[in-house]
Amino acid sequence: MKPPFRADQVGSLLRPAELHDARAKAKRGEISAAKLREAEDSAIRDAVARQEAVGLQSITDGEFRRDWWHVDFLAGFDGVESYAAPLVVGFKNTEEQPLMLRITGKVRRTRPVFVDSFKFMKQATLRTAKQTIPAPAMLHMRPGRAGISRKAYPDLEEFWRDVAQAYRAEIRDLAAAGCTYLQLDDTSFAYLCDEKFRASMRERGDDPDQLVRTYAAALSAAVAERPPGMAITMHTCRGNFKSTWVASGGYEPVVEALFSAAVDGFFMEFDSDRAGDFAPLRFVPKGKKVVLGLVTTKQGQLEDKETLKRRIDAAAKYVPLEDLCVSPQCGFSSTHHGNALSHEEQWRKLERIVEVAGELWR
Repeated sequence: MKPPFRADQVGSLLRPAELHDARAKAKRGEISAAKLREAEDSAIRDAVARQEAVGLQSITDGEFRRDWWHVDFLAGFDGVESYAAPLVVGFKNTEEQPLMLRITGKVRRTRPVFVDSFKFMKQATLRTAKQTIPAPAMLHMRPGRAGISRKAYPDLEEFWRDVAQAYRAEIRDLAAAGCTYLQLDDTSFAYLCDEKFRASMRERGDDPDQLVRTYAAALSAAVAERPPGMAITMHTCRGNFKSTWVASGGYEPVVEALFSAAVDGFFMEFDSDRAGDFAPLRFVPKGKKVVLGLVTTKQGQLEDKETLKRRIDAAAKYVPLEDLCVSPQCGFSSTHHGNALSHEEQWRKLERIVEVAGELWR
């Protein structure tokens, strides 16, 4: 089966204690970058073996080489820098917030960003090595126009053109390294389902309805030169940081723009009432896959198998069953902190997804 698979995953996994320890030592200067790389390599090999044992067909490196799901990639482009700043709309019940990004110069991809990491992962598994990267919208959504240098980009159209070129170069090199399954992670569409977040966008001078169209176009432009044989999906969620979240609201305000993106499938969060019902799936283009994020990564309680099947059947009223898949609603550790569940709870949830898919799509 071409990706996405019936039982799939978003990508990030809880970091083992040994990796947390090695990263902390590296930041304090107690071990070298080479020693940290060795620790990452070992942890990734173990995670790959466990994913294979669970029965997954898409295998990731757990994002073990990253601190943040988006910053580590985007800051690999020239002209992009990260910094700490307060958010207008932030994660619930936590004072710590993810880093912000700003554009200080022309966006250029002058060196590979995740290509070497992908090469290691690919040689570590005989199954489909899946690479995840953040979507282009993540360079604009949080900072907005104020976070993009007017000296570098008096015209935002030029900014989006440069971003597309940077992505195309990375995707081209990933393909040359053997990548056949790429996922672009995004929070903009799901955040823009939330009326409070939409209001904050209006306050800064943006039209939420235009933003989703801009972001869909930016994603389509970024993948426009993908080679034949590379499956590309996008994942959107309402925030995932130490089991907290940002946004609430069903997909209705954004769904038409979302489904216009030039990808093969959509990972969509449906693990709680905050995501609304399945009715927006009526807009899914024929032949596109929807991966239902029905299993939460925010807490450890294992979902009931029959309940998951019933929910998939409910979604099948809008999308043919053969075009549906199932996954967690997000990664288990979008940042190095990880979510509030145990490693064994994580693996049981992934096993449950494989069980359900095996029984429902025999």
